[in-house]
Amino acid sequence: METISHNEETLQRWQLGASTFTANVQRGARLQSWVLKLPTTSRNVIYWPENPDMSDYAGIRGGNPILFPFCGRCYADGQRFFWSDPDGKIRPMPLHGIARQGRFSIVSASKNTLDALFHPSPDANEAYPFTYAFNVRYTFAELALECDLVLRNDDTRPIPWAPGHHPYFGLPWHPGLARADYQASIPAKKIWRHAADGKLAPHPGLASLQPDFADPGLSDAIHTRLRTNIVTFGPRSGEENISLQIGEDSVPDARTTCVTWTAAPDSPFYCVEPWAAPPNAPALKNGLRWVPPGATDTFHIRISLD
Repeated sequence: METISHNEETLQRWQLGASTFTANVQRGARLQSWVLKLPTTSRNVIYWPENPDMSDYAGIRGGNPILFPFCGRCYADGQRFFWSDPDGKIRPMPLHGIARQGRFSIVSASKNTLDALFHPSPDANEAYPFTYAFNVRYTFAELALECDLVLRNDDTRPIPWAPGHHPYFGLPWHPGLARADYQASIPAKKIWRHAADGKLAPHPGLASLQPDFADPGLSDAIHTRLRTNIVTFGPRSGEENISLQIGEDSVPDARTTCVTWTAAPDSPFYCVEPWAAPPNAPALKNGLRWVPPGATDTFHIRISLD
């Protein structure tokens, strides 16, 4: 690992063969970019915009935001961005939780690893009032990365969580191709929308079981009951796919989720997001994970280039 300075930010960088990974550990432990440089081409596997507004770091559309303790929007008593804690107290919970805008420090780092520790702010403690340690751990390889979200319960009572990732994949990644030239293979038995009242509503359907990225129904789709823990997407030719492994069980828990989303038809990215559970997990009790006192729970993903 090397430390660099860019636009008054301190960044960390790992170079492994053709791949360069850049992270802003202090700000959200976010992997800002993954660039693959081949002899004849260069590709942004993980997209990062040029000259983003750093004053709204959580809202920058790029990188790999960490979603903790919950993904998406939480609701409590009809109020959006709130949740009811185990004692029944209504507490604020920002979109995608408290980590992507939070501060981290480096616990350890090497030529291909990073272990970062979250330091909750007063606002984060108000939103998530537990005693815990939350770590983000990366392992980098030339054509892959792994990330573990690790929650250790240092409290005297069980702690709920349902974390996830929000990677922005650069797409399309071949000159002359468009979104319609790429398709996704997501082995889901159920697909949902997140309704305005916080509940899950059945998805009206996609154009095919392997939709292309120009299909408007693919954006904002919540895929659950995955038959396997491997999601793939890439060119229709089947070459140069990206594989996303969600968890370590070949058949994941039924609530394990893959969300597909983009901002606009011409956005230079498409998000394929591995979540431990659908949105609003505390209210819906759908995939909420409980960590006993003194125990540790881990949510694991792996992204690789085929």
